Amino acid sequence: MSIEDKLAELGVTLPDAPAPAANYVPFVTIGDTVYVSGQIASDANGLIVGKLGDTMDVDAGAVAAKSCAINLLAQVKAACGGNLDRLVRVIKLTAFVNSTPDFTDQPKVVNGASDFLVEVLGDAGRHARAAVSAAALPLGVAVEIDGIFQIK
Repeated sequence: MSIEDKLAELGVTLPDAPAPAANYVPFVTIGDTVYVSGQIASDANGLIVGKLGDTMDVDAGAVAAKSCAINLLAQVKAACGGNLDRLVRVIKLTAFVNSTPDFTDQPKVVNGASDFLVEVLGDAGRHARAAVSAAALPLGVAVEIDGIFQIK
């Protein structure tokens, strides 16, 4: 089953790859490695804003993290010329969670992205990662995640 077929089975349609919001490129490809810039939490209704431990709970944060993973896959698809089946594996994610100083469940929030990638890609979705707190994120979003991917 293709990656696009698996996404469709899960009811997920990839958006167009989001354009950069500042002076950077959305991804850089070196050899068989794609480095994707941070993707912020968003969905069909716009940005997913909030602060974990204050205005958002872990479940809502996990949904925000999943949206980042969807945007990461959209960027990988763009990097692969529209053919997402060129994706070999997810190598590493670095996730930033907009949270209060006493919030310590960043890993549970980021599982929203990690679990989704494994659901879509199987073992190829398993990755190294970091999940850290941030005092604030761009535009007040709840989560931002960048990623490193191997392609063929």
